[in-house]
Amino acid sequence: MSPAIPMVEVQLGEAWVRVPAGSSAVAALAQQPPGRTRLSVTGQWRAPLCGMGVCHECRVLIDGRERLACQTICEDGMHIATSTAQSAGAA
Repeated sequence: MSPAIPMVEVQLGEAWVRVPAGSSAVAALAQQPPGRTRLSVTGQWRAPLCGMGVCHECRVLIDGRERLACQTICEDGMHIATSTAQSAGAA
């Protein structure tokens, strides 16, 4: 029998998402449609792109601080706020 994989729970907007311990915040974002992170200054939706911290498209607020979701490991109780989560129902 395989050992149980430890999980952490993070808040993404109003939803709580469980991910394996050690997962990036991008992994949590990927579980919640539409998977977008923010609006650009020109009003275009942005989403994680490079996965290694170069493009900065995955910028989100994590516990009130702007961070790169692809470079941030999920911790139990972490709050991730995206433009999508903050403005539910936005086009």
